Parts: sequence; C-alpha cells; structure tokens
Amino acid sequence: MKLAFQLRFYLPVIIFIFFSSVSCKNISTNSSNNVADSIITQYIHEIMQMRNDINHEFSDSSQSPLDKEDIAHFTGLKFFKPDYNYRVKAKFIRTKNEEPFKMPTTTERMPEYVKYGELHFSISDSNLVLSAYQSLDLVNDSVYFDYLFIPFTDLTNGFSTYGGGRYLDIRYHGEDTVILDFNKCYNPYCAYASRWSCPIPPEENFLNISIKAGVKSYH
Repeated sequence: MKLAFQLRFYLPVIIFIFFSSVSCKNISTNSSNNVADSIITQYIHEIMQMRNDINHEFSDSSQSPLDKEDIAHFTGLKFFKPDYNYRVKAKFIRTKNEEPFKMPTTTERMPEYVKYGELHFSISDSNLVLSAYQSLDLVNDSVYFDYLFIPFTDLTNGFSTYGGGRYLDIRYHGEDTVILDFNKCYNPYCAYASRWSCPIPPEENFLNISIKAGVKSYH
C-alpha cells in the first residue's frame, strides 16, 4: 500500500522529467553542436517568458491591438516551437548614400524610411539577405534612435503565418555582425484588426524559404 502511494506520488514527476529530457535532447540535436544544452534550455525559457508577456499584453484592454470584442475571447497567440536554428548570426553591411523613401502601408499613410544596411546570413544551407530600414521619424528619438526595422515575407505567408508578412527589430550600434532571432518575429497589428496602418514589406525582403519560427497567423 505504501509502495502504491509512493508510485502514485512520484510517477507524474518521473514522466515529466523523462519527457523534458527527451524534449531537450531533440532540441539540442536539431541545433548547433557547439551550443551547450544549458544555453539552449535557458534560451527557450526566455522565449517562452517573452511569449507569456505578449499574451498578457494582448489580453489587457489598455494595451491590446485587438478589437474590444475580440479581447474577451482571447486565449493566446499561436507560435512555432522555439528553434535555436532560427537564431542566426548575420553579417551587417552598411549601405551608404541611400535616398529616403516612403514605405507603402495598408492605408494611405506613407512613413519615411531609409535603407540603413543589409544583413547576410544562412538558414538550412540557404544564403539569404534582408534589408534593414531606419525610420526617419525615430532618428532623433531618445529611446528608439538605434532601432532598425526589418519587415519580411517568406513561404509560410498565407498558410501558417499572416499573409502580409512579419516584422523583426534590432538595435544597431555599428557592429560587423548582429543576431537575427526569427523566434522573436511578430505580426503587424493589421493581422489582428483592420483599424491599424501597417508597413508592407518591400519586395527585396522576400525570403524564398519557409521561416517556421515566431508567431503564427492569428486567424
């Protein structure tokens, strides 16, 4: 009787530890052999915490991009499973003498940007390039002056992800290489409600692969 009680008490813990170890093993196998399991585990914890924070924001009527009638039914965004292979090191090539341009949006609004640089990187043996843009409205902003905007499209759009593409942001301070983390890519607010005005990713930022990372389609 005592043994049965102990088994009933410890069995869920044993099962949890077993599946956790299998999960970590799978993740490390699919990731760089040079990355320690502990680093990957900590990284995944940080990504999951970030996603919890995002869901909390979306459920808060004072912050949410959702329409009011949708907030009441919101149960959380859908995400791809965190994958360390989509956290890549990119070579940053500064593009000079670029002319400012007005980036089209989903409305008549035309915010001004300038192409600030190119990011060269590889995913799954594919050599890829994305352009990073600086908003001229934020150049003199004390908080966002170092932000670069990376809107992009890929082969998942219109299927598992929002048809209008997704966004990444980086803070840039003159480095030769930067980290692009597609696990952190996010949807334009237009993916959630039609009242928003969202930049449309330029054609040059189409990636001819499937980026199965980050947020999925809301609907």
